[in-house]
Amino acid sequence: MADTAEFFETTLPEKIASTPALQASVKNSIQFDITGAGTWTLDLTNAPGGVVVGPIASPGCVITVSKADWEKLLDNPGVAMQLFMMGKLKATNVALALQLQKILA
Repeated sequence: MADTAEFFETTLPEKIASTPALQASVKNSIQFDITGAGTWTLDLTNAPGGVVVGPIASPGCVITVSKADWEKLLDNPGVAMQLFMMGKLKATNVALALQLQKILA
């Protein structure tokens, strides 16, 4: 099973570093409020992009989800839409939230 902290501290920063086109294609920030784990922000507004612990002033999107559901999503990104439709994953900007497919792929 995926680990939330490991994803934000290791996996995601490595993905950003190895995939510079990701920043250029998203060019925004996504804040992840993971209930039971913490808050991290993926900031791809400027190259090279990065992950910061905690919220930022004006994220482009805020994703809110429980730790258990987030880890299900990390293990199987295909469940994202199901979690969204069930109200278990909330997004303040659905169009930007759809960029998660690029980020998690």
